[in-house]
Amino acid sequence: MKPLPLILASTMLTAGIIAAPAFAQTSGTPVETGSANAPDQKPAFDNQTRAPQPAQMPKIKTEVVADALPHLWAMEFLPDGRMLVTAKQGDMHIISKDGKPGPAIEGLPDVYAEGQGGLLDVALAPDYGTSGKIFFSFAEPRDDGNGTSVASARLVVDDAGGGKLEDVAVIFRQMPTYDGNKHFGSRLAFGPAGELYVTVGERSDAEPRVQAQDLASGLGKIFRISQTGEALPDNPFAGREGAQPEIWSLGHRNLQSATVDEKGRLWTVEHGPRGGDELNLPQAGKNYGWPEVTYGVEYSGDKVGDGVTQMANTEQPVYYWDPVIAPSGMAFYDGDAIPEWKGAFLVGGLVSQGVVVLHMENDRVKHEERVDLNARIRDVKVGPDGAVYAVTEQRGGGNSTILKLTKS
Repeated sequence: MKPLPLILASTMLTAGIIAAPAFAQTSGTPVETGSANAPDQKPAFDNQTRAPQPAQMPKIKTEVVADALPHLWAMEFLPDGRMLVTAKQGDMHIISKDGKPGPAIEGLPDVYAEGQGGLLDVALAPDYGTSGKIFFSFAEPRDDGNGTSVASARLVVDDAGGGKLEDVAVIFRQMPTYDGNKHFGSRLAFGPAGELYVTVGERSDAEPRVQAQDLASGLGKIFRISQTGEALPDNPFAGREGAQPEIWSLGHRNLQSATVDEKGRLWTVEHGPRGGDELNLPQAGKNYGWPEVTYGVEYSGDKVGDGVTQMANTEQPVYYWDPVIAPSGMAFYDGDAIPEWKGAFLVGGLVSQGVVVLHMENDRVKHEERVDLNARIRDVKVGPDGAVYAVTEQRGGGNSTILKLTKS
């Protein structure tokens, strides 16, 4: 095991591997005890927020498996157990099994790496074992601004642990272009038939964010496309005049968490403003409300719009957080190494600085627990060994670390 960086050292006991939770772990009570930003807002149903902690919570051992890495945004496991990672500034690396990053992979397009932009998510094609194909999202510089784009490529690995991308093609561009540096999203997730879900943001600012409600705009949407970028013919708005046919759902804010469950269904967690982070099970053609409906307030403390949490023809979130966890990265746990988490969603928390564990029952959150890591968590993945792997980041840049979580 490598030495712990200083940002994590305070969370570990003498052996250097046991996390000491900062949250009160008491079964039957909510893990969150802080004051809400919108105290007058009330949930629409039981356990829609501040669900109780489960009766049995495993003790988690935390190990650093790679450190002194560039500022990472996402990771994906290759079939041989190595990790493919994206660095926000625009590079992609392969992390060896002993935690060493290979040289930067050649052939990536230019990225817009200002503000929240950069090289974002990466996902292996469902047939990667035979095709070598990967997909990645990035903030793309454009003549009149920038926007979230998705590219495909064939990854060719060399003997030095690096490699190159061949046949790089941008298959999808979020439109319209906008000259800003916030809320790019973005996560990629494959459905059971090989369909590709792409999550994006609504670009944050007051003028463009209202386009989250506009079917002619690709801001604040989830898209469902083929692996060559076309809208799928059974998409909910395919054939509707004036609507972008790639749209799957609308009314989203900034989607940086997405995964597919054991039934092949897409689940997402999106950033709220002050309060109002949301877990959703996005359905075809449904409207998730932003910026007209939210369980949060503006960063100034003012109401968002009319300050409403429910409206006809908009969907309620399955779960929400106030205060926020600031979600990034998400995985469905189907491993055996931590049996207490079987069937749970694991969500990275930037502000909450750890992994949020959501135990589900009948598509609702029955329990919430948290693993405190005292570091901003940018991505979460389940490894082939059933362990949970978390990517840390430092606000404003700096080095990243990859942590391995197992049952103590």
